[in-house]
Amino acid sequence: MQTLEGQVSEIQLDHHGATGAWIACALRKAPTPGQYLFAWAPSDADAPAGLPLFPVQVSENGFLAAPPIRPTWTPGTSLNMRGPIGRGFELPASTHRLALAALGDTVARLLPLAALAAQNGCAIALFADGLLPSLPTSYEAYPLSSLPESLVWADLLALDLPLPHLVDLRKTLGIAAGALLPCPAQVLIQTAMPCAGLAECGACAVPARRSYKLACKDGPVFDLKHLEW
Repeated sequence: MQTLEGQVSEIQLDHHGATGAWIACALRKAPTPGQYLFAWAPSDADAPAGLPLFPVQVSENGFLAAPPIRPTWTPGTSLNMRGPIGRGFELPASTHRLALAALGDTVARLLPLAALAAQNGCAIALFADGLLPSLPTSYEAYPLSSLPESLVWADLLALDLPLPHLVDLRKTLGIAAGALLPCPAQVLIQTAMPCAGLAECGACAVPARRSYKLACKDGPVFDLKHLEW
């Protein structure tokens, strides 16, 4: 795992008004879609804990971090980071039709997987409510209410899901209790990860079959069939 220094070079507001940032740094290993970097600002005495940053775009000069970032971070803020951390999305070679669904406040964390799938020639359908960022013309966009009828179309379903919404996921997908999804599914669990795997503090515990798993190191991306939902 690499440790590195970086600097906030630009603040960006997304289509919902949420704040992300370009981070200038020299990544020796880029995170895969769904992995994160753990960052903290040594100058920020009011927020000593770190924050997971999910890259949306990666360039030779750094990366664009998905919202949210610390409100105290401004252009010029120095950061210490470590990562990539955790398990990201896996895109099987057999995937030709990818469904992406954002059940939280942003689609940003799903966009790196969409870009990878597009490079592989996959058809991509994105399901989300509210305003969307500018997307490639090859992507199709639909409201979340259209997702249940599209599950039979997909070879893989990738979800971005706040942890409290896990209990309502069957209703969102239109899947009866005990019924199986018609396609494989992976889910990026959005939750606080204050220790990023160093202390196993349990704050990011996710209900799994017969046990709990930690989003910070066992995830944050999980095969949905391994979770209790």
